[in-house]
Amino acid sequence: MEQAPANTMASAEPLTALSRWYLYAIHGYFCEVMFTAAWEFVVNFNWKFPGVTSVWALFIYGTSILIVERMYLRLRGRCPLLLRCLIYTLWTYLWEFTTGFILRQFNACPWDYSQFDFDFMGLITLEYAVPWFCGALIVEQFIIRNTLRLRFDKDAEPGGPVALANGHVKTD
Repeated sequence: MEQAPANTMASAEPLTALSRWYLYAIHGYFCEVMFTAAWEFVVNFNWKFPGVTSVWALFIYGTSILIVERMYLRLRGRCPLLLRCLIYTLWTYLWEFTTGFILRQFNACPWDYSQFDFDFMGLITLEYAVPWFCGALIVEQFIIRNTLRLRFDKDAEPGGPVALANGHVKTD
């Protein structure tokens, strides 16, 4: 296996907060579309899988996951995984309620949980507690942890050998 030159790693820098926010926003947006498509299929047996979301989801998910990232970095050595996921779930409810309440003032809130049994003001619902908890687990264990491992190599040559900070070296 070919080793990366020593100076290659020196030029690799962690992604900026804005870059991570962008990745988190795109991830949340994609998951929202996929979740609504799956929900439509399960509830209405709609084989078209029409997934929907709002452009506001980019800001909502990007910002929320960036804040969860900060929580993860502070809590990872202090709290067990399940407690961290419970904290992230509570944060998600607070964030969903707050952003929904603000958007509702402009008639721009894209969700309405009024039809659910355990909703609060149509902005949040306890029926989503398990999906939010599972989402928090996935976000921490896969999305945040891997995003924090990504590096930007400003000196990389296009088409040159790939030697990334995540330990993978491309071999032909």
